[in-house]
Amino acid sequence: MGGDHGPRVVVEGALAASRELGVSIRLVGTESVLNEELRRAGGKHERIDVVHAPDAVSMAEKVSRATLKRRSSILVAVEMVRDGQADAFFSAGNTAACWTIAKLTLGSLPEIDRPALAAVVPNLTGRTVLIDVGANASCKARHLEEFAVMAKVYTCALFRTDNPRIGLMSVGEEQTKGNDLTKEVHEVLKASPLNFIGNVEGHDVFNGKADVIVMDGFTGNVLLKASESLADSILQLLREELERTRASRLGALLSRRAFRAVKKRTDASEYGGAPLLGVQGCCVIGHGRSNALAIKHGIRVAAEFFTSGVNEKIAAEVRALFSGREHDGAAAGNA
Repeated sequence: MGGDHGPRVVVEGALAASRELGVSIRLVGTESVLNEELRRAGGKHERIDVVHAPDAVSMAEKVSRATLKRRSSILVAVEMVRDGQADAFFSAGNTAACWTIAKLTLGSLPEIDRPALAAVVPNLTGRTVLIDVGANASCKARHLEEFAVMAKVYTCALFRTDNPRIGLMSVGEEQTKGNDLTKEVHEVLKASPLNFIGNVEGHDVFNGKADVIVMDGFTGNVLLKASESLADSILQLLREELERTRASRLGALLSRRAFRAVKKRTDASEYGGAPLLGVQGCCVIGHGRSNALAIKHGIRVAAEFFTSGVNEKIAAEVRALFSGREHDGAAAGNA
């Protein structure tokens, strides 16, 4: 029911996902509205059901106790994952509500204190996973270390990247650069078994230097939205310039296949949504302005998340990391 464009694009995206990906989908929200949108889009599909939820969380609503008590579409959908009635959850609605309800309803994985959102962006050689991109505006060093481990496991499982290179977002490559948190996290990651390559800067997001870049949610959210806006602006400026003269229009016609390929590589809709790593269930949160294409790919990401077994692997790796550290500490104390 949420998102900037309402349930219409959600229904359109769900129908596309069901037909093209072969997944079964349960649309959760106001039953009469969803049935009308399905009728407008051509009728129900055999792999799509509607589950009624009497309430909805608006995009601008501040999450409070009153919000969490209502039988909103987000709560009902997350409860279905908790109760085994669904394998994964996707929403393009209120991010804070999705994150809070998922954590409270499903609970965090063992050893994980702060679940985090991981977004995928293109780079010159493939893709970069950014974590966190909005779930945690204020973090401690332990949280960013958790983020690094979760993103490493996710990158290995989903993208088959062996021993992914992990960078820490800072204002300079030197170990001495950054604020107190960045310096502390640098020391922690340097001492960990992760493939930590040190500090990275903003320009490293798209040059392929790192497979994973770790940061707090405030920084990550600004970076992600600025990147998406920049990509849209460049394409719009290029479109305007190519329309200026007959020669440029001819050049655009001859190059349209390349332009379409670039647009697809940089289109945020192709990446669908950000998985919420660290909760006991598969949750993916999409951008508020998601269109039908983004909804389809968000559902794809949720399905891949579930089949990958990422949560079990995250729990095992974090447990091994911190239990090993406790063992080393105990040994040092006995010595």
